[in-house]
Amino acid sequence: MKIILREDIKNVGQKDDVVEVKNGYGRNYLIPTGKASLATESALKVLAENIKQAKFKQEKIKMQATEYAEKLTGMTLDILTKAGSNGKIFGSVTTIQIAQALKDKGFEVDRRKIVVDDIKFLGEYTATINLHREVSVEIKLNVVQE
Repeated sequence: MKIILREDIKNVGQKDDVVEVKNGYGRNYLIPTGKASLATESALKVLAENIKQAKFKQEKIKMQATEYAEKLTGMTLDILTKAGSNGKIFGSVTTIQIAQALKDKGFEVDRRKIVVDDIKFLGEYTATINLHREVSVEIKLNVVQE
């Protein structure tokens, strides 16, 4: 039986793949749970059009992310934090603080897209911002005492 997958299924295929499965597996599990649909001629045409539109949309999103990355390239952020006399920070610098510092400079970035190692001491660090699956940019962080 040929079906179109609506989501990723381990050992079967990825979303929007047209795969061949056994009749019982398709009729009794995949189709009733909404994980797949029958691969009829009209459904295949709709799938082809959806893939075409999704590809166009993804290209546009990637282009916007690339433009945003160019603006962020080479940026250095100063993060003010409380620290002891030995340079150890009270707590740590989080992605929320980095996102807020970026917002203060005029860049709106979701904190979940920021990747940074634990920052426990004053000094210079590097953070990676994942703007898209294929687009990421590194910014420098200068952690200083208030």
